[in-house]
Amino acid sequence: TSLLLMAGVVVAVGLCKRLTRRRLRAHQRLCAFLLEMLSTFQVCACTNELCLLGDVEPKPHTALTLTYGFTVLHGMTLTGSMCNPCGTLQPMWGGGMSVRTGAFKIGAQFVAAVLARAFMRFVWSLEMAQPHLGALSQGCSNPMQTTEVQAFCIELLFSVVFQLIILRVESVNPKYKVHLIALLITMLVYAGGNLTGAIFNPALAFSLHLNCFYDKFLSYSLVYWIAPSLGKFLILYVF
Repeated sequence: TSLLLMAGVVVAVGLCKRLTRRRLRAHQRLCAFLLEMLSTFQVCACTNELCLLGDVEPKPHTALTLTYGFTVLHGMTLTGSMCNPCGTLQPMWGGGMSVRTGAFKIGAQFVAAVLARAFMRFVWSLEMAQPHLGALSQGCSNPMQTTEVQAFCIELLFSVVFQLIILRVESVNPKYKVHLIALLITMLVYAGGNLTGAIFNPALAFSLHLNCFYDKFLSYSLVYWIAPSLGKFLILYVF
């Protein structure tokens, strides 16, 4: 049921993006906002559901396989979208995107994060699958299973590694590039998923752990917003 739900989200987002391009071709700014919002919605909604499948046996093989598979699927269906505020910083830093346009895209990503969270909580309330039982009563799932300093360093390191590899594979054939990136994300999730969740995406972190940001805003914003953004700026400054 969970797999069908995530597949349905991917199909629905694809249809909505096609309709958006067709109907809003003359309104480029609104079209760009909606396309970025829809793409980020897909990533956040599917990842919310994947988090519920982390305890499915055999652990962690099932969760890692699904992570790899859906990362490949996202890469193939969301071409041209950032889905990550840190990724939006790169063209802004290089002058390829104005600050206004970049802020517009980041706003779309966080709007999508909130909408995906609300949508998934509605789906979970229907209790269509076993993992959905009790999902609404979890509150803050507390993904940080280590100290705040260590969590900050882990997310910073993962962001640096991820952004560095992204730069190194820019010239790779897109057919193979999507698999390399999916493999990298799966490896990072395996290495640090039990400590911080290995998210390195501020919008996705906000969608996954919205209640945690409400309860402990300062610590969670430092780990899941400042650390990955700082990692991105370090890579941009060095390279």
